[in-house]
Amino acid sequence: MNKINTVEQFDDAVNNGAFLILKHSTTCPISQAAYEEFEKFTEDHPEVNSYYLTVQDARPLSNHIAEKYDLKHESPQALLFTNSGVAWHASHWKITYETLANVLAENK
Repeated sequence: MNKINTVEQFDDAVNNGAFLILKHSTTCPISQAAYEEFEKFTEDHPEVNSYYLTVQDARPLSNHIAEKYDLKHESPQALLFTNSGVAWHASHWKITYETLANVLAENK
């Protein structure tokens, strides 16, 4: 799991195939729980390209994702990108290890 902070880093990820990204807030306990689920999942699945951003540090990037892909900004928010677009997204308590596993299995 790699941290990204800029639109350029994000655009590079979009151009390099499928990946998961988590929009994380460092001040929200729900986001911390989602971060831990996401982190554990990505540790167990190193073959999956995965990134996270901290909304407090990367607000322009967080806004860019919401605007470009016509999504309501939420944090925590997990997104699966395939074919340069959003194939799936979820927020808050819906971000679990099991959900991430199911989404990847459905989008192979």
